[in-house]
Amino acid sequence: MRALFHFEESLPVPAQHPVPSEIPELHGAELASVYYGRRMAGDFYDFIRVGPNRVLFGLLDAAGGLENTRGILSAAQHTFRTVGTELFARGDINEADAMMELCLQLNQTVLKAAAGVRSCPAFLGCYEESLGIVCYCNAGHTPALLRDRAGVSELPATGLPLGLFSHMIADAPVAALEPGAVLLLASRGIVEAKCKAQEFALQGVKEVLQQSKAARAKDLCVSVLDQVQRFMCTAPTHDDVTALALARNP
Repeated sequence: MRALFHFEESLPVPAQHPVPSEIPELHGAELASVYYGRRMAGDFYDFIRVGPNRVLFGLLDAAGGLENTRGILSAAQHTFRTVGTELFARGDINEADAMMELCLQLNQTVLKAAAGVRSCPAFLGCYEESLGIVCYCNAGHTPALLRDRAGVSELPATGLPLGLFSHMIADAPVAALEPGAVLLLASRGIVEAKCKAQEFALQGVKEVLQQSKAARAKDLCVSVLDQVQRFMCTAPTHDDVTALALARNP
């Protein structure tokens, strides 16, 4: 069975879609994101360098089909890039405060673009290259997974999904990535993938992360999507299926 994987740089961009994202080169680390097949729903990811040592990244999952989410995601990308750059460009910022403010601004953007309530789980992170740390908000998204020498741990939700309430609060903790550590994000389409009545679930993602020998972020993302396809014994076309990884060099 042949997997059909796409990378953002090769994706054609219809009118009013979010623009393609170019993954910045990192000092001592690597970012990558891979999705399966064609977009059908509201998965969206983006990356932007906001300073000499900081890179913002995010994975969003707006509820609804592609036609109903493209305007929301396009507006969210604009806020992510403009507000994110303004908040994180200074060297003396409090990253937690900046991340929480970015989350608030994105929440307002989703509500406005949707003209009402629209659930949009999101994981937003700022990687600080010189320290190897990620300040993040997990707004109702599938837990991120962090693999290091201690094993695999979860970075659970720190707040509710975007797009539900006008005044939402999401905490912004910090996760340290030791040399060789990997941070992995999986979209809802991955954890909800089914074979008969059995779900791939977050446990399936954990097992791939624990067993994978992939050293590069992109290879790890491909490993996850490949395993989802093997689990389902068919092409995963039930939903958008996206993986994003941040890998720090050993």
